[in-house]
Amino acid sequence: MDATISRHGGETVAHNELKRAAFLWAQGHGYAACAIEVRLPKSRYRADVAAYRPEKAGFGSTAIFECKQSLVDLRRDNCDAAATRERLAIVCQRRHVLEKHLRIHFPNLRISDTLFPEFDSHNFSVIEHRGYAQVLRELTALQNRLYDCTKFETLVRYRCANLFYLVLPRVLFRESEIPVGWGALIESSGDVALARKPILHENSPEMRLRMLERIAAAGTRVANRGLESARRDRAK
Repeated sequence: MDATISRHGGETVAHNELKRAAFLWAQGHGYAACAIEVRLPKSRYRADVAAYRPEKAGFGSTAIFECKQSLVDLRRDNCDAAATRERLAIVCQRRHVLEKHLRIHFPNLRISDTLFPEFDSHNFSVIEHRGYAQVLRELTALQNRLYDCTKFETLVRYRCANLFYLVLPRVLFRESEIPVGWGALIESSGDVALARKPILHENSPEMRLRMLERIAAAGTRVANRGLESARRDRAK
């Protein structure tokens, strides 16, 4: 599949095909209620596919499927928050050390913008110090990654579902790239096969009910769009 040519609704054909394959796989494995683009409870994220599987005893179980068509797309959501925070602390300390020495060696950089000299700021950018600029770039990148790139970890931590799956083209599958606790479904020729089993995550019946409600709402939106489209076609 060519992920770069045709787009539908702002997404590539490849991504839509992965979602379709995940949707069909879920239905074929006992998930009676499935929907695409489901807003998840307790988080700011949407799931590419979310599904609910009823059980004879109890409330049933839920699953989330995240489809990734490129390695960049995969890694963007697969940040290890603990490791990133550790690196961020090291870089912050490096910045403090550099600024301390720069204030000593370049006292003319001080900006008198407070009543007390010890609180004055400094304009370090004017000297174009390469090491300091590198530290600032890494600091910004780490902060952005910590805020924007922890989707996989956050979904597990918030117990948004019982099972989590990554859906990938075969060429992208690397065991080391699959987040801890997630399963992997590998796509080939329009079908997907289980390459790694997920870990079962317990959550409350209330959370599963909320997920089922979100799945129903997403399915209703799709049905409404289909009915509206059919109405417009009849009116032509």
